[in-house]
Amino acid sequence: MMLAFDNPDRCIVGTIGAPGERLFLIQVAQGNRLAAVALEKEQALLLGVRVADVLDQLAELGHEVPPRQHPADMGPLDAPVEVTFRAAAIGLAWDHERNRLLLELFSGEPDDDDENSLVQIRMTPVMAREFSTRAELVVASGRPACPACSQPLDPAGHICPRANGYRGPLFG
Repeated sequence: MMLAFDNPDRCIVGTIGAPGERLFLIQVAQGNRLAAVALEKEQALLLGVRVADVLDQLAELGHEVPPRQHPADMGPLDAPVEVTFRAAAIGLAWDHERNRLLLELFSGEPDDDDENSLVQIRMTPVMAREFSTRAELVVASGRPACPACSQPLDPAGHICPRANGYRGPLFG
């Protein structure tokens, strides 16, 4: 299965679930078509950072690219949220002819036709900048990090390797 979104209305990183149990998704909408691809938290963060880096490099080369700023679209995922597949590989390229950033999301599991699924998204520089900024904000909105070991803190505390075992709530 291949889904192509050449002129998407919306492309965002979002989550479902409580911090610590969140499912990270890239959701794209074009007209009445909607797709959501699951990915790992680290993939969402690195993708956001890499998209920003590519846009910064394009700006240095003279392309018209918006500066980093707070994204206008911080709304929830569009309903219904149905996961198309989980991303096993992610590709990123600049489509010079269309002046768009190409994001390709590949599945790791073959579909019914024994082929890997693919979602292709072509974002304008403005949409790509908003995508990258939102991705970084969504990832950062999870559980705070332990100041001792940098692992995520649960409300009840966690097993802190730097404290040689259990550490209760640090704040509160």
